[in-house]
Amino acid sequence: MIQIALRPCRPAPLHKRPRRGMLRAAGLAAALALTGGAQAQESVLGAEMAQRLQSLAQSAALASLAQPARVEVELGTLDPRLRLAPCRQIQAYVPNGAKMWGRTRLGVRCLEGERRWNVSLPLRVKVFAKAWAAVADLPAGTELTQDKLRWAEVDIAGDGGAVFGADQAPLGRTLVRTVEAGEPVRSGALKLRQWFGPGERVLVMAVGTGYAISSEGQAMGVGLEGQEVRVRFDNGRVAVGRAVAERRVEVLL
Repeated sequence: MIQIALRPCRPAPLHKRPRRGMLRAAGLAAALALTGGAQAQESVLGAEMAQRLQSLAQSAALASLAQPARVEVELGTLDPRLRLAPCRQIQAYVPNGAKMWGRTRLGVRCLEGERRWNVSLPLRVKVFAKAWAAVADLPAGTELTQDKLRWAEVDIAGDGGAVFGADQAPLGRTLVRTVEAGEPVRSGALKLRQWFGPGERVLVMAVGTGYAISSEGQAMGVGLEGQEVRVRFDNGRVAVGRAVAERRVEVLL
């Protein structure tokens, strides 16, 4: 189920150049006579445009989800300093590189009018799904055990890293920051694991499109979870990869 709530967010800046990756909100032909920020917000976020923005945000958010979830979209407000010229055709679009996840933005621009304009509308997309969360406030330094976690519906689109699924409970991991009661435990709140030390033999997986090649080498530094590390092969060549598991490095080709 998708729910849309219009709530104030911080204003976003004016953008001068159109971008690709748009999704049209055609059919809005009425001219907009906008003389100030409040009028701009009222006109652009009228009932018809709000419906089109809703459809755009829904489509983009659902396209990025791999599991059933409840999505809430909080539309923000336009920059109150805007002075937008009347427009006969307005288009809403997803800017290049923007993801409908967490704090993000949509584009709204004039295609046909006396003077074309292009603005950004801030929004926040909340995605509620099941993940492991804290039973009570857990301070930094806490070692996670089963009694400190519960399986609950949380906003998985928040900041701070990835959440953990049903078969990925972060048991035995140590927190590096406080996690409040009901808050999901995210990867960014956990102390990095050390998979190997300098001088140890490691398995290096070179991964490309449709294939993977493995070889052994010697670690030239500490292998911290998810961090880059250099590996020297027996032939003297050196590669840089990510420490992904116990004595294992992955190199993307």
